[in-house]
Amino acid sequence: MDEGEGREAKAGLSVTSEVGRLRAVLLHRPGDELRRLTPRNNDQLLFDAIPWVERAQQEHDTFAGTLRDRGVEVLLLGELLAETLGVSGAARVQGIAGAVDARRLGHPLAEQLAAHLRGVPGPELANVLIAGMTFDELPFGPDTASLVRRMHQGGDFVIDPLPNLMFTRDSSFWVGPRVAITALALPARGRETSLTDLIYAFHPRFLGVRRAYESHTAPIEGGDVLLLAPGVVAVGVGERTTPAGAEALARSLFDDDLAHTVLVVPIAQNRATMHLDTVCTMVDTDAVVMYPAVRDSLTAFTIRREDGYGGRTGNGGVSMAGPDPFLPAAAEAMGIGKLRVIDTGLDGVTAEREQWDDGNNTLALAPGVVVAYERNEMTNARLRDAGIEVLPIPGSEIGSGRGGPRCLSCPIARDEV
Repeated sequence: MDEGEGREAKAGLSVTSEVGRLRAVLLHRPGDELRRLTPRNNDQLLFDAIPWVERAQQEHDTFAGTLRDRGVEVLLLGELLAETLGVSGAARVQGIAGAVDARRLGHPLAEQLAAHLRGVPGPELANVLIAGMTFDELPFGPDTASLVRRMHQGGDFVIDPLPNLMFTRDSSFWVGPRVAITALALPARGRETSLTDLIYAFHPRFLGVRRAYESHTAPIEGGDVLLLAPGVVAVGVGERTTPAGAEALARSLFDDDLAHTVLVVPIAQNRATMHLDTVCTMVDTDAVVMYPAVRDSLTAFTIRREDGYGGRTGNGGVSMAGPDPFLPAAAEAMGIGKLRVIDTGLDGVTAEREQWDDGNNTLALAPGVVVAYERNEMTNARLRDAGIEVLPIPGSEIGSGRGGPRCLSCPIARDEV
């Protein structure tokens, strides 16, 4: 690819809606990190079951293949990370520093391990940073003077694995031509953003891409962020994203002229509704699929950037209203008369089951075309009845980490709508 083509490709990286034709997406094919899950640690690592890894990989390959068949360029995070570590010494230093914690390992062991990892080839280092390492796997013999090694069991982690990394939606998301690096709420996922950050900072594909938002204090996760329309963003606040995170994001988007309206949507603080996209996703420019139990109770605080906006430190230029019912507030912000709502399931029991199985968590490939888990038969039938084309994929194993097709994907390029 010559220099002119590179500039053109980079200029095409932009996302202004949930439903514009998808051109490029970031996925992570699950690997050895899933093999670290056991009945003793799966709760801590945020999985509801121990997935069959080979089947999870097959399901993910089907997902990626479905996207490619529709003309979507699929970028794999593991491959990008290996390439990044191979071309950038700074990325290697930062990646190792983020993974090797001297507070847990003690300085002598941490320094010894970091020195070893600095000489490891990019693909092998990428695998260690993603899949983790146990004390039994340390690449040097036992040090009888290390209390840390004496007191840990061989299967304990020296570097924690990142089995949730396949949910690429959460650690970054794009707003217009800029990428937002998030702050994940739970310790099991904290290091995911550091790897995503390395790729966006040092991989040649993303050199020159500017940041929309970075927070190291107030948690915000990509699954809570919906781009309802150009300039209109909804942010769920619940188990993972805090009010401070939502407000900081709104101010940042206003500062960079990436949004004029942000709807802050309170959601239940529990695992079943961990993100806004577990109860609502867009399937067309004027339509959402939504869990009926929250259809009438979901509300929104509307934050608008007004004339004379004074920036983060200014006092003027921002109005706040609400809480008001979410659906009419969203329609008004989007400049449409009404949002069409397609319910999950036909009855309360079916709706609850299919919401738990990510029936609301669809990925739009174009207006009126979505990828959805095949097991949510009733929701998929209702989508089809409403004129939505549904591309079903298996998700029995990859869904054990509580995430659907939207969670599994980070769009980096969509057409305008």
